[in-house]
Amino acid sequence: MDSCADEAVDLNESGEADDKNTVTTKRYLWRQIFVSSGVWSIYFVLGLGFGAPTVMIPQIRREANSTDAVTESMASWLTSVHGYSALPWVFVIPVLTRYIGRKIPFTIICIVTLVSFLLFYFSTNTTHLLISAIMQGMLLASNMTLLVVIVTEYSSPKYRGVFMIFESTVFFWGVWVANATGAFSHWKNIAYIAFVCSLYPLTVVFWPESPYWLAMKGRFEECAASHHWLKGYDKDSQCELETLIDSQKQYIKMCAENKRNVAGNRVKFIYETISTKAFYMPMFISVVVMSMYHFSGKLVCTMYAMDLINQITGSNMTSSYGMLIMDIITIVGMQLGCILSKFLKRRTLLLSSATSGIFFLYVISVYLYLIKYSVIAENRYLSILFLTLFSVSISLGPMIMPSTIFGELICLRYQTPCLLLLTLFSEFLMATILKISPYIFRTLTLPGAFLFYGLSASFFALLVYKYLPETKDKTLFEIENYFKDPNQRQNDVERVLIKHR
Repeated sequence: MDSCADEAVDLNESGEADDKNTVTTKRYLWRQIFVSSGVWSIYFVLGLGFGAPTVMIPQIRREANSTDAVTESMASWLTSVHGYSALPWVFVIPVLTRYIGRKIPFTIICIVTLVSFLLFYFSTNTTHLLISAIMQGMLLASNMTLLVVIVTEYSSPKYRGVFMIFESTVFFWGVWVANATGAFSHWKNIAYIAFVCSLYPLTVVFWPESPYWLAMKGRFEECAASHHWLKGYDKDSQCELETLIDSQKQYIKMCAENKRNVAGNRVKFIYETISTKAFYMPMFISVVVMSMYHFSGKLVCTMYAMDLINQITGSNMTSSYGMLIMDIITIVGMQLGCILSKFLKRRTLLLSSATSGIFFLYVISVYLYLIKYSVIAENRYLSILFLTLFSVSISLGPMIMPSTIFGELICLRYQTPCLLLLTLFSEFLMATILKISPYIFRTLTLPGAFLFYGLSASFFALLVYKYLPETKDKTLFEIENYFKDPNQRQNDVERVLIKHR
């Protein structure tokens, strides 16, 4: 790879000279931030949509002076329907992303989101609110099928991890802003914020198309122009570009050769694809990491925060303030996680924070069992403290890192099927857990529910410890190489070295 870097200098000496200038280097960083900020903004809007039911449902019930204004069934649907309505779009968005690029699907998603919050604002009954939430399913589906792809492909390896982790934090900023807005004003004011934040991502019209998508389509000159606009001409950038173009040329050539052979035996081709280590191992690891987060119960605690704290403390006022305190502490933890990700390895940060979060799940369970059997008296401050420590622990790693990990692990050639399957799994799992959680709390009671989440998260944490590789500061090509069979990996290295000899 050193020879690749040496040739990159020869290809554009003036580009290297420019990058010695700090101002020029910052310009490329600001361009990557410009693109990524559009993704962050629309993901913040998704957080607003998720946070709205937490404050909207109690307000509607108080205004009607009746719990029947929003039945328990409707409340669970308003909380979870995003995940189910996302499922059809899981099939549509990857296809659009593969065949027409990244920009057009992103634009469509922004427009649909705008319309959904217009309906949210002008709604007059819970059916309108349910339709609005269903429309937001398209935005939720785009998280793993498009938004992660954009941040991954448009950013340099040294910024990619921070950008993707920050993307995860803005979702919970959206949840907190929605909760705070609904706690101190009418819930429809959430729509004003969502509308403004849905307009900014329309700056997508000024983005270049993704260099990775252009390379995949064989449009290598446009790919180079887009890559240079985003990442400049330094050694690492040039080497990344040449590796990208070379690997895609080989892949296009392989596809052309296989087209004739596969036509008569498509089933065999599909089997060979799914049995390839570079396909199934990133899939498996991504599923495990996502499952660890969802089965930690953190999202459930966020969505049902007021009800849970009210059940533990028996105070409506404590539940309102406790919800906001937990949310802001969670966000602070996520921002701290962003900072730590710059200094700690991915595995270290994820596993240490997950272990801490699981420990506090067990502590909360034991604490609630002691209260249940009258061994100790309930202390509202201690209850909120334990929930806060649990929230901080999970927010440092398991909450912010899943999208980063699978965005880095999945190689370009298997991106469409992998993202489709992963998104299907994630949205269905998330929606189902949110839907059944009230019944879990009712059946197992609070101490049993926290014990259930602790045991479940422990199981997945062990799998993460065993199988997750380190990806920090590695190019997507280097990560892809990790999952290849040794012979295939050696052939790829020899091919690149021969080309640049």
